[in-house]
Amino acid sequence: MSVSHNGIPDREGCPAVREVLNRVGDKWSVLVVVLLRDRSKRFSELRRAIEGISQRMLTLTLRGLERDGLVKRTVEPTIPPRVDYELTALGRTILEPVRALEEWALDHRSAVQEARRRYDEAQKRRIAEIG
Repeated sequence: MSVSHNGIPDREGCPAVREVLNRVGDKWSVLVVVLLRDRSKRFSELRRAIEGISQRMLTLTLRGLERDGLVKRTVEPTIPPRVDYELTALGRTILEPVRALEEWALDHRSAVQEARRRYDEAQKRRIAEIG
């Protein structure tokens, strides 16, 4: 991706970056990547481990990660078929930035919570002043 003189990605680079960030930046994809970091898992294992995800959303997330080359799907010809998901070599390259985000979130959790509390209080004061 080329960058303009002001440090902003050029027009060709923006859609490419946005497309990748849309995939790896959604909450479900990040959770799936984190869950697959140590070993392959079955669909049912992933579903149980991700609170609040529907079967349909997990299916769509896994398909998107597979399409992007981050996850490999393996079907064992048993009855019923056994389907396992694992990170590909490309998928493993995203673990480092995901770990960095995880560390940042843990290190700054209380600061973010405090900022939210202050913001919410200010919003309540504004509403009280208006109403």
